[in-house]
Amino acid sequence: MTVLPSLAPRPTFRGISLIPVNEGLWRVIASSGSVLGHIERCADGDGDRYAARRLTATTRTLDLGSFCRIDDAADCFR
Repeated sequence: MTVLPSLAPRPTFRGISLIPVNEGLWRVIASSGSVLGHIERCADGDGDRYAARRLTATTRTLDLGSFCRIDDAADCFR
């Protein structure tokens, strides 16, 4: 099975892992294994943006913002 480069797991950094869910969507996992939220890539006129959403309940999320870099979006979860 071939893994697309954008779906390859990103390395763990600052105690957070980004696990690809599908093309342009990552699950944010704490070092304890708990799911913290998601980061979604969105294309706009200025290029790709990364929207961070924190999981607050089983079916609820809180928008944390939109960022130019995925690393900046991931920093919201620290």
